[in-house]
Amino acid sequence: MIDDLPPLREVVARHGLDAKKTLGQNFLFDLNLTSRIARAAGPFEDAVVVEIGPGPGGLTRALLAQGAHVVAIERDQRCLPALAEIGERYPGRLTVIEGDALEIDVAELVRATGAKGPARICANLPYNVATALLTRWIEAEPWPSVFDRYVLMFQKEVALRIVATPAQRADYGRLGVLCGWRTKARILFDVSPAAFTPPPKITSSVVELVPNPSPLACNPRALSQITQAAFGQRRKMLRQSLKSLGLDAAALLAKAGIEETRRAEEIDVAGFVALANALSAARGRE
Repeated sequence: MIDDLPPLREVVARHGLDAKKTLGQNFLFDLNLTSRIARAAGPFEDAVVVEIGPGPGGLTRALLAQGAHVVAIERDQRCLPALAEIGERYPGRLTVIEGDALEIDVAELVRATGAKGPARICANLPYNVATALLTRWIEAEPWPSVFDRYVLMFQKEVALRIVATPAQRADYGRLGVLCGWRTKARILFDVSPAAFTPPPKITSSVVELVPNPSPLACNPRALSQITQAAFGQRRKMLRQSLKSLGLDAAALLAKAGIEETRRAEEIDVAGFVALANALSAARGRE
């Protein structure tokens, strides 16, 4: 036990919190596991931790027990009474925001707390919005953000894409470029389907992303457009796949110093940044 609150299974049964597939919910009941995830995001002296989709609060309790101040964003109204009970156990250290994390500026949320210490995001992300949330946070301006670390759980196949480089061609794509551009990402450990209720059909992985305070200069929107075009037709040479941008693909590639016959999976982060900068320059001349 990490605190004197009731076991999570009892909390879920009492509040009728069956996991909803439509919300991408898979609850973690193993407090040893949630404590391990929380430790990976610590230490928490004066730290504010944003948690997305806390559900009945298993990870929330672990974060609080280890000293974090938690701002939890939950869109499922059914979970709010259970989270309120946790807040009573840890007075003044849990703020619950009812809403959709895709519609909330989490950095602004942290600034509004007036916190003086570090801020980070730690979450068992709902699978159906995990990639969209991460992409939004990585592309956010200004950079670096207020967060000094992100410790997040994804489906393992997504985690592999986050940390991939051209050396892992099968997994390397837009997500790997974006995360490799602005962060240093690594997989900390895997989590068995049996740890969840209901158990998903896939293994999950906990990923740590540490922001790079000085990434290569680049417009995030241009980088997003370039990677979408390039990996949208990843089997084709770049001189063909980049035509979807509506510009002279050969000129873009020449400007970036990249051979026309190369494919997206062969280009590293610096190469995609050069392409994005070439795209920005070309668009500026239109």
